[in-house]
Amino acid sequence: MRPNQISLETAKMISEKLKMPIEHVMHTPPHILMEKLKKVEEQIGESPDTTRDRDI
Repeated sequence: MRPNQISLETAKMISEKLKMPIEHVMHTPPHILMEKLKKVEEQIGESPDTTRDRDI
């Protein structure tokens, strides 16, 4: 599996938020990372941007 195509800065930010090593961030499938980030944001009280999920 190829590493994720994200910048080092983004990988560091995700690593800090999820409290996991950068190496794991780079090799975790993107959809799993997004799920984990969403859970963390919900736990700390930030509301994720849901405008793209709305039916128009």
